[in-house]
Order: sequence, then C-alpha cells, then structure tokens
Amino acid sequence: MGQVVVLGEPARVMGYALAGALVIEAEGEDVARAWALLPPETSLVVLTPAAARALDQTALAERRDALIVTMPA
Repeated sequence: MGQVVVLGEPARVMGYALAGALVIEAEGEDVARAWALLPPETSLVVLTPAAARALDQTALAERRDALIVTMPA
C-alpha cells in the first residue's frame, strides 16, 4: 500500500499523523524542497492551500504517480 503524505503549515497538518499519514511541516520556500524529497512510494499527497500556492503547476504535473489534493481553505 502506498504512503499518504500531508504537506503544509504545522498547525494545519499535525493532526493527520494520528491517522497514520506522513506529515511534512513546511512553509514558503521549504514546500518546494519538501516536495522534491517525497518518498517514492507516495500515492496520495494532501496539500494545505498555502502549500499548493507555493508549488508551481509544473512540479505538480511531474508527479503522475500520486493523487494530489488540496484541503479546503
């Protein structure tokens, strides 16, 4: 089974660890760095709205092996 990753600001993502997700706390420029280091077995990425804005569409499109969703604001 693939890995679920939740990426974004600490206050919005920390609770997902309780459900077994890999939580990556990142803001601003750190989001792109964290995105580049996602585990290869990642099958679902949940982004906070701020994290989604920090990533360009090219980076998102390159990751075709995972479903990528953005949390509601």
